[in-house]
Amino acid sequence: MFARFVAFTLIMIIGLIALGALLAAAFSSVDLGAAVVAVFLIVGIVGAIALLVSTFVRRTLLPIRGLITAAGAVADGDFSARAEATSSAVIQPVVRSFNDMADQLEQADVQRRRLLADLGHELRTPLTVVRGEIEAMIDGVHEADAEHLQLLLDEVTVMERLLADLRTLSLAESGALALHPEPTDVSGTVADVADTYRRVARQSGVEIDTELDHTLADQWIDPVRLREVVTNLVVNALNAMPDGGRLVLRTRDVAGGAVIEVADTGRGIRSADLESVFDRFHKGPSSKGSGLGLTISRDLVQAHGGTLEIVKSDATGTLVRVTLPPLAAE
Repeated sequence: MFARFVAFTLIMIIGLIALGALLAAAFSSVDLGAAVVAVFLIVGIVGAIALLVSTFVRRTLLPIRGLITAAGAVADGDFSARAEATSSAVIQPVVRSFNDMADQLEQADVQRRRLLADLGHELRTPLTVVRGEIEAMIDGVHEADAEHLQLLLDEVTVMERLLADLRTLSLAESGALALHPEPTDVSGTVADVADTYRRVARQSGVEIDTELDHTLADQWIDPVRLREVVTNLVVNALNAMPDGGRLVLRTRDVAGGAVIEVADTGRGIRSADLESVFDRFHKGPSSKGSGLGLTISRDLVQAHGGTLEIVKSDATGTLVRVTLPPLAAE
């Protein structure tokens, strides 16, 4: 629309100039032929200018206008709005950057909506149990004895753990997670977690073995967060072996850093789930948790500058590896 307006205006100017030149030649002593030539020259020059202006408007000003329109739509919450591609070498990088930003905002909005839906789903079960138990006590169906109060306490604990996990996850993803590193015996921490779960594992027919490098130098990391990571991996491994099996925890030194491996003989992770295994609230068929354990563990390891990866997972079991680089004391 704006380009057509500019072209129309220039055409009107050309017409007025030509008309003025012809009228001046007709009522003066100026040679009419020379006047006509001059008019054509003027028309040619102004036409060339008009063409350049129109091209500039079409390739530069109009894309900017479209970019402004798309930016306004995004500001109003329409994250699907995109700026149209342009051939302008000046505007093209700006359009590309804006569309990339809009893509990220749209993905973040989808993740936010999914997170809220998943959170509502995870909280619904314990809240339903708590409500049912309280109503039963009020109606006199059963007494408010220690057994039923313990059930309420267990469900409240589930909700507290879920909210604590969400807070940890939020802080880790925003880069605001506060770590309290200190010289930490990695092998000793792994051994403590193994001892904690050994009795529970035996009840399910799972034997926990350790292959620990006790010569491993202390690492400058947060011992509480390290224990949380190892605990999550052990619990996931035990859930994958409901019919019994073997769980091996290993540690070793790599270039001054530490490697922790958790290997089980469970059913493995389905190939369809491998790509999404670190997604929030993703749960396998045998999972009893919130589906945040692996996500939090990965983020905690990354906060220490390390990596957490599924090395292998098939019908013979799963191997998870945590690699922690050597960190200098602050």
